[in-house]
Amino acid sequence: MPLPRYKQINTDVTPYYHCISRCVRQSYLCGRDARTGINYEHRRKWIQDRLHKLSQAFAIDLCAYAVMHNHIHVVLHIAKGRAEGWTMDEVLLRWRMFYKCPPVVQRYLENVDSVTSEELAELKSLSVVYRERLQSISWFMRMLNEYIARRANKEDECKGYFWERRFRSQAILDEKALASVMAYVDLNPIRAKIATTLSNSHHTSIQYRLNAKRSNKTPKFLMPFNDSKYIKTVALPFALTDYLQLITDTMHAERNNDTYKTTKLPSRLLSKLGMTKENWQLVTSNFETLFTGPVGCPEMMEDFARCCQRACRPNVTNAQRYLS
Repeated sequence: MPLPRYKQINTDVTPYYHCISRCVRQSYLCGRDARTGINYEHRRKWIQDRLHKLSQAFAIDLCAYAVMHNHIHVVLHIAKGRAEGWTMDEVLLRWRMFYKCPPVVQRYLENVDSVTSEELAELKSLSVVYRERLQSISWFMRMLNEYIARRANKEDECKGYFWERRFRSQAILDEKALASVMAYVDLNPIRAKIATTLSNSHHTSIQYRLNAKRSNKTPKFLMPFNDSKYIKTVALPFALTDYLQLITDTMHAERNNDTYKTTKLPSRLLSKLGMTKENWQLVTSNFETLFTGPVGCPEMMEDFARCCQRACRPNVTNAQRYLS
């Protein structure tokens, strides 16, 4: 039986989460179907564009994403408290980017002086609801998946489920787990053999970051690393140059199938994380197999289980073995 969402997400413990959505029957509904020959590749661009738009409106940052042929990975950061700094008008405008708001909202946004004091109280009440939703992972994933499902079903002239279920989420509890899951997501297309390099890994955050880096720009829709000169708010806790070097070396090591003779591992980031190269490569290539729930050091997993009122700590043995 699936766990309720309050036992999977707790921003008091961690703001980072890895979310996965899979297509029904794991069909190739976002790529080229090898069985039928039908090409759905354009839908991957739909998903990427929707992710970017949602990241603009929500108090949620995109750390990494990969749009695969039959599933998507996103690593999200909940910017807790950011939405509290928004004015009522800003909240209403952000929500109106996606939904047709009640007439009183539309009238207010067109002419502030057109509402009565009673209607203003109603607007304040609505803004409280919208503000809460704009910092919710459940609403973020709902507005991603529902939009894509409706658009794909309209294109196919059919009804029914597009996604297997709502989405699966994993709490990311420390820096080791965060670096590992981001590398797992960024290298996913290469391991699936739908890309050969990070640069031609289409519809992924790593390609988007590399394109921005070549233009000496900051990726507009992604959470920055802490070595970016454009940082204005919170950033990922490691440097982009170190991260790129590590995942590039990891990719080359896997391609050469020569883990122990790869001289470039460990890197500066791997030394900072305190992980051996063997554990790093094992975790980043088998992340979902090794961890089905929260991911982090055993102590953090215990804290998360206690705060979320969970009786068990799944995969704590693997955490002790590879992340301790």
